[in-house]
Amino acid sequence: MSNYSNSRKKSDKNNKERAKWGSKKRSSKQFSRRKGPSSGRGKRTVAKFDPTLFIKKIEEQVVTQAYIPKNTFSDFAIENQLKVNIEKKGYVTPTPIQDQAIPHMLEGRDLIGTANTGTGKTAAFLIPLINNVLTKKTSRVLIIAPTRELAAQIQSEFKSFTIHTGLTSVLCIGGANIHFQTRVLRNNPEFVIGTPGRLIDLGKTKFIHFSNYTTIVLDEVDRMLDMGFIKDIKYIIDRLPKKRHSLFFSATVSKDLQNLMNSFLRNPISISVKTRQSAENVNQEVIRIGQKNKIEIVHELLIKPEFKKVLIFLRTKRFVDKLAKELTARGFTLALIHGNRSQSQRNKALLLFKTGKVTILLATDVVARGIDIDDISHVINFDLPQTYEDYIHRIGRTGRADKIGQAITLV
Repeated sequence: MSNYSNSRKKSDKNNKERAKWGSKKRSSKQFSRRKGPSSGRGKRTVAKFDPTLFIKKIEEQVVTQAYIPKNTFSDFAIENQLKVNIEKKGYVTPTPIQDQAIPHMLEGRDLIGTANTGTGKTAAFLIPLINNVLTKKTSRVLIIAPTRELAAQIQSEFKSFTIHTGLTSVLCIGGANIHFQTRVLRNNPEFVIGTPGRLIDLGKTKFIHFSNYTTIVLDEVDRMLDMGFIKDIKYIIDRLPKKRHSLFFSATVSKDLQNLMNSFLRNPISISVKTRQSAENVNQEVIRIGQKNKIEIVHELLIKPEFKKVLIFLRTKRFVDKLAKELTARGFTLALIHGNRSQSQRNKALLLFKTGKVTILLATDVVARGIDIDDISHVINFDLPQTYEDYIHRIGRTGRADKIGQAITLV
């Protein structure tokens, strides 16, 4: 527990926070339910969350038991140029999801993949689908992701796997030039990768005809439901051809997701390679701010030498902008990302952070899932997440690859 932890008695914890940008009073019942607004197009039910229930210290890192694959990439029955591109990326041994799922997808089987971010699932579906297009087993592929960043990441992976194959793709996301997207769509690219809202917009204006796509991938479907995209997903599914190859990836499978899968898939293969739900290699600490100023606490943390690469989560776009201004005035160099930033600004911020040109990234939950950033030393929850699930995805950005990470929540 931090030195700040005893700055306030337990009996006083339900008083209103008087610190700058203090959080609203919250219930300590983790699983009490309330209706709350969605960050997407609909509404969702969220749980009030008490991070003090999950304080945890790591004495030594937990090493994941080594997985012994049945295949190498050279073993897979795929086109030679695709093998060359895989080798150029330095891939030799498949991850568990790749090892188990690729053979079934090469055969055209519907599949449910239960897998977290960072398990290699993007390559797990891109490699067999690229091969299936090259060998004419399928003609067009539609890939739907919940966020612009994840869709862009899939597009980047696609390009690296399709060098010298002649295959083309288009990224259809909000915040990017729709006229460019429509021009590329007129050339009938084999792969369309996008977010639900932009895809529907393009469908309604007849630039995309969903009935033409013989393969569909729904990636991070649990996140899509969290963001209120359930109606959008059903809208697209209803317009797909009845005979199709369908792939469904999610970190969790709720009752609502199960119902969606039953309507979407035909006799699917189920593969689960989900790693730990809670990051076993993450120290989880709470700092009670009491009368202190949150910005002062964050300042004191950021100047410590061990805070080498820090991701700070805030609840709203306005608070991200405000904290960025405050920290910049104090001499910190940082990047920020939220829904009001243009796509080019978001891409630049992520690139600066990934490459280490800036070591502090301020963000809303838009980056909590789907973005694979290496070597984040600390996650700071400046504002509380809405749910336990959001908390898990936030802190899961650190403590990866069997390294010990640090997660600090200001209460």
